Amino acid sequence: MTYQEVQASARGQIGPYCKSCPVCNGIACKNSIPGPGSKGSGTVAARNYQKWQELSINMDTICETKPADTSCELFGYKMALPVFAAPVGALTMHYGDKYADMQYNEILLDACAKAGILAFTGDGVNPAIMEGVSELLKKSGGLGVPTVKPWNMELIEKKMELLQPANPVAIAMDIDAAGLPFLKNMTPPAGSKTVEQLQQVAAWAKKPFILKGIMTVAGAKKALEAGASAIIVSNHGGRVLDQCPSTAEVLPAIVDAVGGKMTILVDGGIRSGIDVFKALALGADGVLIARPFVNMIYGAGAEGVQVYVDKLKAELADAMEMCGAHTIAEIDRSMIFGY
Repeated sequence: MTYQEVQASARGQIGPYCKSCPVCNGIACKNSIPGPGSKGSGTVAARNYQKWQELSINMDTICETKPADTSCELFGYKMALPVFAAPVGALTMHYGDKYADMQYNEILLDACAKAGILAFTGDGVNPAIMEGVSELLKKSGGLGVPTVKPWNMELIEKKMELLQPANPVAIAMDIDAAGLPFLKNMTPPAGSKTVEQLQQVAAWAKKPFILKGIMTVAGAKKALEAGASAIIVSNHGGRVLDQCPSTAEVLPAIVDAVGGKMTILVDGGIRSGIDVFKALALGADGVLIARPFVNMIYGAGAEGVQVYVDKLKAELADAMEMCGAHTIAEIDRSMIFGY
């Protein structure tokens, strides 16, 4: 199947909120929550996408002729390209009843590993979700990154213990999920964490610890102090705070502040291999993509994942070759117009 065929197939099997648009830009779904849309005015997801489109790249083909190598190593794992599938949860609530979280995670983890990338998995109030993730990771040799919500500390410790036998590549926490209503209303309290609390969580992880949801230089520095091995510059797809900037807008300053001291990933509105190139040029070490992977799985299961990864890889390689970068390490900020 082609990418367009997978998208067309998804339209009949996903929804009612997601429209499986030709370009996943956050406009048609806008403030549809539950659903993939963003909070309040519904503008942040669209802003994430649009700000990547506003960046232009500098073409330079006066260079050696040789194929671009899109591979890289992140968290000790050799990847075909620096792209991760982002964590997605509550699938039936947001995307329709074709897949429950366990089924989605099973397809995603295996398909991503076969395509040469890694998937982050989501979390939820149902303990069976993380238990299932742990079992899936055991079967795959730990090829994935489970993402733990910022529950109360006792529950976080239990989930970290559950994940240890699975030996994942890394363990993440989406600290930006503190804005989700079901966490705000929990007893004992869940949500935001202090630097000291995150230091304890990082110790429990016993793996590279990734903090998702960093949107300021101050936040990046606190994540570094907390012992995070990596951060994900992310506004949770605009789903937790209205009227915040896009990830493309805040990424360069965060890279300037903590780049070289920790791994920096970014998500939010990244849809094509050219978008991946732009993120790498601004200083990210890799990217996460969420919504399009949901569409690919709803449209064609594991085959859809492979189709999308192949598309991203070809587009990234083309951008690299046309800008004179033959390896990921050669991509730099001079390849973005105006920098």
